[in-house]
Amino acid sequence: MCGIIGLLLADDESNVNQMLFDALTVLQHRGQDAAGIVTSHGGRLHLRKENGLVKDVFRTHHMIELKGNFGIGHVRYPTAGSSSCAEAQPLYTNHPFGVCVAHNGNLVNTEELTTFVRRGLKRHVNTDSDSELLLNLFAENLAQKYNNDIDTGSDEMADIIFKSIEEVMEKCRGGYAGLYLINGVGLVGFRDPHGIRPIVFGTRPSASSKANNNKSYSDNEPITAEQMRHANKSLDYVMCSESVAIDTLGFDLVRDIKPGEAVFIDLQSGNVRTHQCHRDSSLAPCIFEYVYFARPDSIIDGVSVYESRLNMGEKLAYNIMKRYPDHDIDVVIPIPDTSRTSALQAAYILGRPYREGFIKNRYIARTFIMPGQETRKKSVRLKLNSIKSEFAGRNVLLVDDSIVRGTTSREIVSMAREAGALKVYFTSAAPPIRYPNIYGIDIPTRQELVAYERTEEEIAKNIGADWVVYQDLTDLVNSVSEIQAPDHPLTEFDTSCFSGKYVTGEDITDVYFDKLHSLRNDTAQSMRREQSTLSTMGDEAKTNENLPAGSHHGCESMSNDQNIGVVDAQGGCEAISNKLS
Repeated sequence: MCGIIGLLLADDESNVNQMLFDALTVLQHRGQDAAGIVTSHGGRLHLRKENGLVKDVFRTHHMIELKGNFGIGHVRYPTAGSSSCAEAQPLYTNHPFGVCVAHNGNLVNTEELTTFVRRGLKRHVNTDSDSELLLNLFAENLAQKYNNDIDTGSDEMADIIFKSIEEVMEKCRGGYAGLYLINGVGLVGFRDPHGIRPIVFGTRPSASSKANNNKSYSDNEPITAEQMRHANKSLDYVMCSESVAIDTLGFDLVRDIKPGEAVFIDLQSGNVRTHQCHRDSSLAPCIFEYVYFARPDSIIDGVSVYESRLNMGEKLAYNIMKRYPDHDIDVVIPIPDTSRTSALQAAYILGRPYREGFIKNRYIARTFIMPGQETRKKSVRLKLNSIKSEFAGRNVLLVDDSIVRGTTSREIVSMAREAGALKVYFTSAAPPIRYPNIYGIDIPTRQELVAYERTEEEIAKNIGADWVVYQDLTDLVNSVSEIQAPDHPLTEFDTSCFSGKYVTGEDITDVYFDKLHSLRNDTAQSMRREQSTLSTMGDEAKTNENLPAGSHHGCESMSNDQNIGVVDAQGGCEAISNKLS
């Protein structure tokens, strides 16, 4: 899962660098593996990306060089490809115009696409990232359809962009939301035909509009689609993974990008064009966004994440009372942070006190995202510490958002017992996770899932709890759909990690899952991390084995600054030359 952000400001002399940085910081929960920003200024692209957290990747000298009034940013955790800094995004290709991509999600037909791009289009694929395939497919279609007689600010140019995205969507299968920055042309946001991955857009009157006291926009009325279509450089725009970034930057949420839709913001005029790029689109968002990934203050497809989690807690509590009407629960304790909302409502329905029994060290990465079973196990003790007085002599109900591999749950149950709990009951606001997710969430292999081929009693024994209760899948779906907005009918969700049913219609066979296991299991990920580490060391420690051709040992020289030695004149942010011919 990744976070993406795109900004286009009406004032040509303004800079989006700080706003992109702030938005990526707000979206940091969606990935802590790598971060990147690319901006456009005076016909040049300025790119900075590297492995690490947002606060560590971007230093003052980088920010100074990230000039321009429009740009895109990305935070990443890897589900496909490797952890190499070469696969940090945004990714770039120079033809045509200079195109960059920031992508959230996962394509399921990458082998087929890689063969087509390399052999059919004769384009170089430099990494194992499916994002690079999205970039090359779009760039090639754009190059084939564009000629120099076309005004890049015309409706004809917008039509070419939409036709190019239509062909991308026709070839790509999976769950994805993304942004294309087209140098000198504009910003494009797009979403897969099932709307599996989220992306929203927002707007606000530009600084010059406010300064000129433009009467077209009222503080009390939302900006309309017609006003955006004829903005004429009077509006600023943002597109991003979650509405929380729109709130933070002071924009107004317009709506979610629809399944199979593309939104194009023209750089020259600031006007917005939208187009349905896939004829068989239907909304089926990933329900795990509401369970775990999204921030509670976000709104996705018209549904408040916070309110959906309240519903999850309520339905979970009723399920507990149905299963254990004579339960002896003394106290309800959440596993920080995501489960707090559900635990609070569950405690209210159960009529038991809600207590904070674990204190979280906020400077440790989320363990679900952290690769490596041993790393996760060690991280739990670093991340959480118990308040022993809340456990001593009590029967405690622990509420978590989900149970994936069971490693974290097992350690938490052990910590509760060490703190003096008499009995430890464990509940999950989500149903049992028994299948891999193939659309961009690191739920990789059935063998590593604690619920795979186990009953609730066996899972309880595995994690050391007295009993385990999971959310019912129907209750989970209803938790979200019951609070849908009138203009956002939600009748279907991607529930594949719970149900094994994949909304894109693939017949996912054991062969596919076996390959997924070979690529994503903890041993394979550890080997890739070691390879990535070697790539940053001296030449004597480097190896060319298994690295893509031209990868510079995993770090692309044009976009990577290792902060070693004297900072160059570019400040570590390469001004990428671009030929418009």
